[in-house]
Amino acid sequence: MVLLLPEGEEASRRGASPLSYAAQLPLARALARAGRADGLACHVVRYRCRGWNGPDALLAGDAERAVSEAVERYGDVPVCLVGYGMGGRAALRAGGHPAVNSVLALAPWLPENDVAAEPEPVRQLAGRRVLIVHGTNDERTDPELSYRLAERLKKANRDVCRFEVHSDRHALRQHRAEVTALSVDFVLGALFGGAFARPVADALAAPPPLGLRMPLAAGFGRSLRR
Repeated sequence: MVLLLPEGEEASRRGASPLSYAAQLPLARALARAGRADGLACHVVRYRCRGWNGPDALLAGDAERAVSEAVERYGDVPVCLVGYGMGGRAALRAGGHPAVNSVLALAPWLPENDVAAEPEPVRQLAGRRVLIVHGTNDERTDPELSYRLAERLKKANRDVCRFEVHSDRHALRQHRAEVTALSVDFVLGALFGGAFARPVADALAAPPPLGLRMPLAAGFGRSLRR
């Protein structure tokens, strides 16, 4: 089971964005096609509103509710949360739900470390496989923040890796085919126990910083066969 969490906004009480929802449909279709033989179900989550809204963490709450509803509908199945931007933060935060076995965060929006604020939590992700993907030229969400989070998480959970998409920006459009192939490989491997592609397996096994700054090679996925 895959739940995709769209982009959101830092602060807003407006309804969920139809454009952000639609932006996740191509990846949802790619995952559904790749996992059809295994009966993989994919759904894009519709938020109640588009804002994270500080301590309310509304998008994370919506993600947790979506996981619970998926369990009610599909039964005891493993869930992978796939989030983009603010949805990436929601996926990481909601990854502690008992049904979640893996998290994929694409260009996750993370707050700057404030001395007076609590750091972004990571303990909830113990026992989950986690992949973070970030463009090195992201102009909206600092890729260094996702590296720092991955570094903290790796100390408590060895099944963590992070790929850098060199020269790509927040939308990850320049290397969309490679990002999609990487996402498919990770999700199917995490949910169905298959072997990961060699770069993913190497990144998971490598100590920091190597496994957290793994470059996503041009053409990734062209020669993969499942």
